[in-house]
Amino acid sequence: MLKNQMKTTILLAALGGLFVILGQAFFGGGGAVIGLVIAFLFVGGSYWFSDKLAVAAARGKEVTAQEAPELHAMVSGLAAAADMPMPRLYISPMDQPNAFATGRNPKHAAVCVTQGILQVLEPDELRGVLAHELGHVRNRDILISSIAAAIATAIMFLTRMAFWGAMFGGGDDDDGPNPLVLILMMVLAPIAAMLIQMAISRSREYEADRTGAELVGNGEPLARALEKIEAYAKRIPAPVSPAQASLYIVNPLTGRKVNFAGLFATHPPTEERVARLRATT
Repeated sequence: MLKNQMKTTILLAALGGLFVILGQAFFGGGGAVIGLVIAFLFVGGSYWFSDKLAVAAARGKEVTAQEAPELHAMVSGLAAAADMPMPRLYISPMDQPNAFATGRNPKHAAVCVTQGILQVLEPDELRGVLAHELGHVRNRDILISSIAAAIATAIMFLTRMAFWGAMFGGGDDDDGPNPLVLILMMVLAPIAAMLIQMAISRSREYEADRTGAELVGNGEPLARALEKIEAYAKRIPAPVSPAQASLYIVNPLTGRKVNFAGLFATHPPTEERVARLRATT
């Protein structure tokens, strides 16, 4: 837990420093102040609203026990077994089978599943997926992944805003941004965002797999679920931003033709995850 708290602090500090540096690069002499103000807003928003931002990006709708009794019963039983509070439950209208957990701590956690996953998984497989997501909550690493996603979103947003602002703003101000710097940042910013997520996400997936298998007492249902989800993800597109992809149990962008998954993978190979789960069965 202490290690994850340190990671969170480092990420938030990095986010603040990044905005100051980018503000200076894009907006000249006064840009550092602009970057600092934006940094405070993003840091605060990333901490307090990471769950709402992730759920909104997935177009998730909160469901009650009356609306989704089987789902609620399944998560309630797993939460009790893990000795943790019941998270809020959301269903995303996405056809691709997938799921994610988010929130700053177990008391403010949310689990979101897609319509697709409810349709294609067997009950024991779905239970394995939900146990994996509760593993993220119990291990207190969902805030880290949410902040990493917020950082990636912020990097891309700021660089695009600065680029197009410079393109259409015009002017001969010598203190303005260097066009070559802007172009370079437009190329490097998405790479930086993916590297941040890659560094954060891969190890936590193995740990959540292990915790999920312990909760259900068997790694086989989750192993089968991962194989199914990846197979469907290759065929069914998902309207997910690359900045949010690391939150999901399986990369929802696996099926995209232009995919640097091998170089900038935010998830460990599914085959390796499955092998580890079955080795413990």
